[in-house]
Amino acid sequence: MTSLPHPIQYQGSKRNLASSILRFLPNRIGRLVEPFAGTAAISIAASSKCICQEFWINDLNKPLIELLTLIVEKPNEIADAYRDIWNKQHYDSIGHYFLVREEFNRTSEPKLFLYLLTRCVKGAVRYNSDRLFNQSPDKRRKGTHPDKMRNNIEGVCQLLKGKCKFTFLDYRDVLDKVQDNDFVYMDPPYQGVCGQKDSRYFSSIQFSDFVLAIEELNRRKIAFAISYDGKRGNKIFGNELPKELGLNKIEIEVGRSSQATLLGREEVTVESLYLSPNLLREPLNIGSYISRSSKQLTFVE
Repeated sequence: MTSLPHPIQYQGSKRNLASSILRFLPNRIGRLVEPFAGTAAISIAASSKCICQEFWINDLNKPLIELLTLIVEKPNEIADAYRDIWNKQHYDSIGHYFLVREEFNRTSEPKLFLYLLTRCVKGAVRYNSDRLFNQSPDKRRKGTHPDKMRNNIEGVCQLLKGKCKFTFLDYRDVLDKVQDNDFVYMDPPYQGVCGQKDSRYFSSIQFSDFVLAIEELNRRKIAFAISYDGKRGNKIFGNELPKELGLNKIEIEVGRSSQATLLGREEVTVESLYLSPNLLREPLNIGSYISRSSKQLTFVE
């Protein structure tokens, strides 16, 4: 897949895995629903591949959804705002970052959020117990240059404008409203290689509740895929989804862990993708997907 626009730096984004994940989606989808959208990387990739032209982008993080809405619907407005905020940092970039962070925590203004995401450490969104954004600035860089940011924003706008429904609902409210011709892609932020708890979200999401929601999707025969547990070397992150759900599990090799390499260890990070029972009914499809993939995929019985 050619390089796709990505204005938002966001830890846990599936942008680099989107090509591998898309191989398991149907060739055509009536609507792609992302209850845990994050940066909407899968929707952006699906639009670029003409797999789908209608999207429901949801995330509990309201400022993030408001930011995505601006990027898609008002690209010049958000690009101009980012340029102005970015240009004010040059005399004291660290002090400027903390002033912007303080103002964002007071107002939840999504235009400020974009700058914080480009400057914060590892693009990792973190909140304290008072639900205030508290991630520190990356002192090695000043964030994406405004010209490059504008190009990325315009690229996303071209792919998604006029095609999206944006909401900031609880994922269960979204799943209750999905329709027969929808395809649901879920990347719960509390799970996966980041560990059991993820402070990107304001409230915890219970494993048992999530399993019940999946059971209901199965009962309704809704097609879906879930990025969930993972592992790095011998260390396993997150609970494996119950086999009783009847899901097909694929392991996608993400690559070598840079942190482990710095510590002198050769560890490979693997993320799991679970597919609903109404996908991949023919075993031969598995082989064709694996052979076409740029990353190592393993079908787990």
